[in-house]
Amino acid sequence: MPGLAVPLVLVLRTSGSAGNELSGNRSQSMHGYQELLGTDFDGRPTDDIDDVIYDAFESPRHRTRVPGLVALMNDPGAPEIDRFLACVALTTWGEAAGYETVIRAAADPRRTPWYDCSIDRKFSVDSTFAQLAAAVAERDLAREKGTETLRLDAARALVRLADGEYFEDRLDELFDRATLQALLDDVKDVIGRGVRSLAAGEKCSFDLPTQLVDLAAGVSTVDGELAVELAMGVLDVNSSSRTLNHAVSIVFRARGPEGRQFGEYLLTVGNERVCAEVREALGRADHPLMPQ
Repeated sequence: MPGLAVPLVLVLRTSGSAGNELSGNRSQSMHGYQELLGTDFDGRPTDDIDDVIYDAFESPRHRTRVPGLVALMNDPGAPEIDRFLACVALTTWGEAAGYETVIRAAADPRRTPWYDCSIDRKFSVDSTFAQLAAAVAERDLAREKGTETLRLDAARALVRLADGEYFEDRLDELFDRATLQALLDDVKDVIGRGVRSLAAGEKCSFDLPTQLVDLAAGVSTVDGELAVELAMGVLDVNSSSRTLNHAVSIVFRARGPEGRQFGEYLLTVGNERVCAEVREALGRADHPLMPQ
């Protein structure tokens, strides 16, 4: 099984209400959705798409559905949400067609056919790229199928969107160390763009400072010094309580004196909750700087 299995729970934009969860019954599509993603590999109908997507890690039978999913994903006459879910499945399964579609989507996000099909509850903004990022983060089948290089290209394309598209507070622990190591320059570039945008007072429909700090926190397992540098760049222009709270994860993860120094800084600017979490991080018996 993969190391990270993120349940695919969507809120769909509809004309009559704020949205509906795609977690129960759905209408049967004439474009093959039911056969491809609404039926498990033993032929039983299922309302839980995760049953199909993640069971693929245990069953090579998923390969028989790849051509149909590619056709569904590329079918302009199919419902946008079905096309999106086909892309998620193909990408999770390490298929080149999925990664290539993610890269094209990232090149022009707002013109992606399924943009706004999935809406985040907190900020009421598109969350399809968050779902695609979770799919790209899966590595097992990409290595098996020889598509790891293409997976990294897709991950890079998504990371470069972090200053403009919402990733549902996932960027701090979404990608593994090897992936982050390959993306360090891209992370630096996108956080730099985001900081300049914040400094210029540009409006954003979601909590951009916190998302940028999350991305820096992800880097802390690879390069603690860089993570602190990037996070401080964000906090210099915006240090809300929420952003500071997310920054604490760097103290937990950074290996080296910079983690402790950053924790000491947070103690001077954070609220009671932030300070309590920093003290916990600094006091953990297994903290890198604590005697073993």
